[in-house]
Amino acid sequence: MRWLIWLLVVLLVLLQYKLWVGDGSFAEVWDLYQQVEAQREENQQLHERNQALEAEVQDLKQGLEAIEERAREELGMVKKGEIFYQVIEEPVKTDEQQ
Repeated sequence: MRWLIWLLVVLLVLLQYKLWVGDGSFAEVWDLYQQVEAQREENQQLHERNQALEAEVQDLKQGLEAIEERAREELGMVKKGEIFYQVIEEPVKTDEQQ
């Protein structure tokens, strides 16, 4: 009778070990859940970025204002008859630079 109790205790310990440490354990499931949540957040950010890029592509395909805006900002171009003014601000000095 005593050996049966010990056998049951050993079996219980083995089952608990598998539950807490082995394959498919609570720790592994929790880690996978965290990875899934992180991937969902990243996917959401990428989806929002893709939507913004798609809107920009559509704007560039349909209107000249977006092309003109890019030419002004990125290439410094101006239209005929316009006067270009460039404002240069002095860098702010910190205590370490003085």
